[in-house]
Amino acid sequence: MFIGHFAVGLASKRAAPKASLGWLMAAPMLLDLLWPLFLIAGIEHVRIMPGDTPFTPLEFDWYPWSHSLLMTAVWSVLAGALFWRFTRYVRGAVVIGLGVFSHWVLDAITHRPDLPIYPGSPIMIGLGLWRSVVGTAVVEVAMFVGAAWLYARTTSAKDRIGRWGFAAFVVFWLVVYYARVGAPAPPSVTALAYGALAAYLIPVWAGWFDRHRLVTRA
Repeated sequence: MFIGHFAVGLASKRAAPKASLGWLMAAPMLLDLLWPLFLIAGIEHVRIMPGDTPFTPLEFDWYPWSHSLLMTAVWSVLAGALFWRFTRYVRGAVVIGLGVFSHWVLDAITHRPDLPIYPGSPIMIGLGLWRSVVGTAVVEVAMFVGAAWLYARTTSAKDRIGRWGFAAFVVFWLVVYYARVGAPAPPSVTALAYGALAAYLIPVWAGWFDRHRLVTRA
């Protein structure tokens, strides 16, 4: 799952209109923001195996600290609690926590069985939507476009940044998603891990244009 996680962030604005889209976007991305740090630290592992599934060349062989069901619940509670601690916005804290947990649910639908229940669990979860490139693309694009429409219905642009920053975000990630399908595998796990750190810019971008939009429907 890729832009499907972004979809959760965009749609969350309707549920928590007082929260910045930056934080709402970071929530469903959190596990993937932690993952490259854990790869670099050597406490999680991935192998580059073209053909592991038709949609991705990556074999996720050990990532329990970022992506197990138990740790996802822990990260969800921590994220929601920290958001509440600094904002006192209860509704936003609940949405942030659910946003974090949504990542595991969506990954469980798309991944082959490689998501552990807890660190060291012999049971792996995954329904394998990634086995179908067309199926995955249809689901993710529909989620992303639908969520972008909902965000646009919930907010209105205050200026050009609010209008074109949002439009550029939607178009850019649709183009990137299209280009990503069938793209060559990364040259190494190290390059993959450091390249994945660029994802930290996504919530920053979302928060930037969201500050230039006004909530009109909640």
